[in-house]
Formats: sequence, C-alpha cells, structure tokens
Amino acid sequence: MLRLITGIAGPSGFGSASTAEQVTEAIDAAHLTVIVTGGASGIGLETARVLAFRKAHVIIAARNIEAANEAKQRILKDNEAACIDVLKLDLSSIKSIKDFADNFLALGLPLNILINNAGVMFCPYQLSKDGIEMQFATNHLGHFYLTSLLLDKMKETAKSTGIEGRIVNLSSVAHLHTYNGGIQFEKINDENSYSDKKAYGQSKLANLLHANELSRRLQKEGANITVNSVHPGLIMTNLMRHSALTMKFLKAFTYILWKNVPQGAATTCYVALHPALKGVTGKYFVDCNEFEPSKYAKDEVLAKKLWDLSNKLVNAAQST
Repeated sequence: MLRLITGIAGPSGFGSASTAEQVTEAIDAAHLTVIVTGGASGIGLETARVLAFRKAHVIIAARNIEAANEAKQRILKDNEAACIDVLKLDLSSIKSIKDFADNFLALGLPLNILINNAGVMFCPYQLSKDGIEMQFATNHLGHFYLTSLLLDKMKETAKSTGIEGRIVNLSSVAHLHTYNGGIQFEKINDENSYSDKKAYGQSKLANLLHANELSRRLQKEGANITVNSVHPGLIMTNLMRHSALTMKFLKAFTYILWKNVPQGAATTCYVALHPALKGVTGKYFVDCNEFEPSKYAKDEVLAKKLWDLSNKLVNAAQST
C-alpha cells in the first residue's frame, strides 16, 4: 500500500507512478505482432499506442470499428511509422470471436503477443447474444475462446522464430470481491442472485484462473509461451460508464490511489514486453511487480472446473 501511495519502485525497478513508455524504454519490438482487445479506448488504446511506438505491429481488436479507426488515426498522427491494423471483435458473441480469429489468421501474420484487455464493468443484469451473463461472457468466456482459437498460431510463431510468446490477461484487484466459492458454477446466469459488483469480481477471478490453468498446460507440453495476469490499477475510463457517479464520488475520497491512463497501461506493457520477465509464467502483477492473488486464484481444482465449464459454454453456444 505504501508503494502504491508513494509511487516508490518495487523490485522490478518500477512502481505505481511508472508509465507505459517508461517501462518499455529502449525495447525494440519491431519483430513482434501483437493483438490488443479493446484497443480503441482507455488503457487498451494507450497499450496499443506504446507498443506501436516501440515498433510492434499492433492489431486493435474492437467492437466499435469506427472508434477503433479513430484510435488508429490518433496513433498515426503522432507516429507516422506506426504499424496498426483494425479488426472487428465483439467478445460477447461466440460467432464474432470465430469471425475475428478467421479474419486474423487469413492475414498470414505471426502472433507473438495476445493482450486480453477488453471488458465491461458493473453493468446491469443482461445476457449476451449466446445467453450468458454479460460480464462473465465478455470478460472471461470471450477471451477464453479467443485465446484457444489463436493458440496454435502463437505456438507456431514461437517455434519458428524462437521468440517467446506472451499472453497477458487483464484481471483486477476486484477478483477479491466475488461470490462465495469464487465462481457460481451452477448460477452463472441466475438473475435473482446477481450482483453487478460480485459478477465483475467473478469475471476477473476467472481471468486469473484461466491464465494460471493455461500456463500450467503450456508448461506441461513445453510450449514457449508465458501466460500472466495483471491488475492495471484504478483508472477513470469508459469501463466505468455504468457506475460513473459512484466512482467519481469514490475517487474524491481516494484520489491518491488512482492512476492516469499512461500509468494504468504500464503493468500490461511491462508484462508484455520487458526482457526481465522471460520465462516468467502463471504470475499476477500489480504496479509492474509480482503480487500474491487470492486463495481462489491459486486453486488448481477451481481453475480446472472453470476450464471445463468454459468449454461446455462455448460448445453450447456454437451448437445453437
């Protein structure tokens, strides 16, 4: 907490006050291709901008193509040499995710880094197009399915280039505030027990469990790909549109804990690019430093059960 308030650097040499540009200083990413979901706004846009600034080929995956193209032009305005592409992706739709993956793979590009950044937060109860609670569908299940569709390409790229692949899941400290048992396996879509805050926490816990289980599986098969989770920090972005007044009130009393967008994107960019993390996998990072997540997040039985449920939900959505 002291490091968060003061911005004092941790063991990595960076801390809560570090920006995405600072943590990637002098890193040449010209040989890397990166997908950033939700890269049209907020910390996703800053992540895309900084990675492009470090010369990576960045694909912005976004539901709103108009906003994504505007984001691309903003990046190009300041960096004419930036290599940016835009592809449509609605993470709440299994069909849209499959279409995105097909469209990306058709480009014939390598894939070194996948940043699962997009999400929704504290939204009122609603179901996705596939009949799944929206926060769970968008924040977890969409990224679970997307990752599975792109994993072979990442393995192929890592093997042919010898360059370590990296997958980064954006989780949150909110994973601590979830339902009893961590994941409501039998009540994912239950409206009566729905809590917008706990449902968000559940989805962020799912991001951690997904990353940890995938990390274990990739290590077992010897794939040259790491998978880690990050908490970006408290940042006022469009993600908070469903609770803007509440968050503004909260920020007035906890302003010292909040970050700006360049600081919010720092941990993501650090975990995605920094050479110090070569071979580091299955970890959770806060303020660019490794941090201990909740007991639920470290529960391997819970992670495997979530993996099975996620596959079941994806298969059910594909059959409808």
